[in-house]
Amino acid sequence: MVELYKKLLSSYKNAFVYVWFHPMVGLWLGATPETLLNIEGTSFKTMSLAGTQVDVQNKPLIWKSKELEEQQLVTNFIENQLVDIAGNLNTDKTETVKAGNLLHLRTKVSGDLNNSSSLEELIRALHPTPAVCGLPRELARTFLFENENYDRSFYTGFLGELNLQDSKDTVKSSALFVNLRCMRIQNNKATIFVGGGITKDSNASNEWEETVSKAKTMKRML
Repeated sequence: MVELYKKLLSSYKNAFVYVWFHPMVGLWLGATPETLLNIEGTSFKTMSLAGTQVDVQNKPLIWKSKELEEQQLVTNFIENQLVDIAGNLNTDKTETVKAGNLLHLRTKVSGDLNNSSSLEELIRALHPTPAVCGLPRELARTFLFENENYDRSFYTGFLGELNLQDSKDTVKSSALFVNLRCMRIQNNKATIFVGGGITKDSNASNEWEETVSKAKTMKRML
């Protein structure tokens, strides 16, 4: 497992790479490209990360309307969720970022948490993101619970460090990440978790190919 973890670290230098074990749930490893929250004191940074295509050398980079819409939906959601609990909100221009053999659209959002708002409110406002849950969030979450028909376990949850001062409302430098591109190893069996963002313009075959490409992040390590 140490060698597997080292391979992840060397292969995905732009991702949050982790290994975590608990005897009740087995061993988990991941290399996620998505930051849920970076916070220091009351200042925070988050991101919308959506839209995926395989990085093909010497091929012109073109983002189609489906991916652009998917990305904008997530960005709009974050901005709307933060407007009542944070100030000095700033949304950067959308950019293309690379994660392993894949390219994604990313938009960074930053701001300052209001004095009347808490870290818990901030986390609950951001998670689950539309990219892993859908919109409208509560309606989509209910639909997934009733129709998805498999246990995500820790996949699409979040993990990281919360470094708190003496008061739970005062935060040192902390970082949380959405648990994507991950696997669980239990009883000598590896289970890989991946998914895709579905919109009204999604093509089933293309979405399937996207999940195959995402699965290669972990499969290559095995």
